[in-house]
Amino acid sequence: MSTQSSSAGPPEFDSRHFRHALSQFATGVTVITTRLADGSFLGLTASSFNSVSLDPPLVLWSLAQGATSMPVFSGNSHYVINILSGNQAALAERFAMRIDNRFDGVDFDLSYTGLPILKGASAWFECHNRSRYPEGDHVIFVGEVERCEVTPQPPLVFHGGKFTTTASR
Repeated sequence: MSTQSSSAGPPEFDSRHFRHALSQFATGVTVITTRLADGSFLGLTASSFNSVSLDPPLVLWSLAQGATSMPVFSGNSHYVINILSGNQAALAERFAMRIDNRFDGVDFDLSYTGLPILKGASAWFECHNRSRYPEGDHVIFVGEVERCEVTPQPPLVFHGGKFTTTASR
């Protein structure tokens, strides 16, 4: 029997089981920031971040196709990916909430292109919005890194449906 097929068969599980299986993979936690047309800022929590290439320096992240922020992130030329440190779980939760101004009371600096870099982040990457690939119910964003900085410290990690850190306890 051949194992080659031109398309995948139907899944043998439901979405709840799939989510549970995915939760077993520990991921870092990021806040992606950019600017709205009116000059205000937009930011959201994402754990779908990965390196793609060293030359040129490329990273990726993904956003649900139905996200209200999709037009902004698709249309803007730049965004900043902030890698949260182990003590920034409250920021991850804040930027995942549906509130009017997620930046209210949040300490940040501005990047070269005028985008928020969250203070206390383990690292950040200022990216040119190079390309987008719709796949399933998400869009994969590939960013070409123009600037980055590192402040070595234990990162915030999402595993088993909760935030934790790699810091020694």
